[in-house]
Amino acid sequence: MKLGAVLPTCEIGSDPLALRDWAQAAESLGFSHIVTYDHVLGAEHAGREPAFWGPYTEHDDFHEPFVLFGYLAGVTSTIEFETGIIILPQRQAALVAKQAAEVDVLSGGRFRLGVGSGWNYIEYESLGADWERRGALLDDQIAVIRALWDNDVIDYASEFHRIDRAGIQPRPARRIPIWFGGYTPAALRRAARLGDGFTFGDSGPDTVALADRLRELLAEQGRDPAGFALEGEANFGIGPERWTALVDESRSAGFSHFSINCQSTTCEWGGNPAANLQSTAEHIAALETFISSVR
Repeated sequence: MKLGAVLPTCEIGSDPLALRDWAQAAESLGFSHIVTYDHVLGAEHAGREPAFWGPYTEHDDFHEPFVLFGYLAGVTSTIEFETGIIILPQRQAALVAKQAAEVDVLSGGRFRLGVGSGWNYIEYESLGADWERRGALLDDQIAVIRALWDNDVIDYASEFHRIDRAGIQPRPARRIPIWFGGYTPAALRRAARLGDGFTFGDSGPDTVALADRLRELLAEQGRDPAGFALEGEANFGIGPERWTALVDESRSAGFSHFSINCQSTTCEWGGNPAANLQSTAEHIAALETFISSVR
């Protein structure tokens, strides 16, 4: 099983040297990949209808994933990069295809594009995207992105896109893996039809049950579930005994990847103990504690 580290984007700050040090530490400790979350905008929660329920507010820092990974590609050598997840329907498909290709080119093929539909309807509105039709748009975006990666020029027409004999350069040397994320039946069905893998933001019996359901959906699509990658995640605040149990359970359930999230904001929102890590050095020490516990 490959072990990953979630970038503590809300807590690590904006010092590029801190980001470099954290990423290089993760690489030197033997982590296979870095995961980062995506929000373009944070919004105030109070006074919203419908209620605004997500864990992040206007006060939380979010490094832009493609720019971040372009930077980290230049200060690392082997560690892979995963968006967990890019909220695809609020972004332009052709631009995402271009940005993802650039990260993959600059990193030497170390990029994995994780996508999903998200939960932040304020962000959709602010970016001029259609919240109500995000699922149908996401499906079409996957087709557009893969066509742009695979061909020098495409002529593509659909309800959502028109690309008239155009393409992106440079194109990636391979078709970048596209993973999906989420918890809903729609997310699982979409992944079974279109995905190369699935990243769950949690682990445990409920997550294993969702993975089993995803395997059933893959079989219904005529796809081999054994070749489909799965990733679980744990919060640092639950402690080493629980980490080890969850990693072992995920490995036994056939998961290929597992990541540790040391970010207190996410931990507390999910009802887990906060990691309470303050400095970059403390976040690096937490990575070392985790990987030495579960190897």
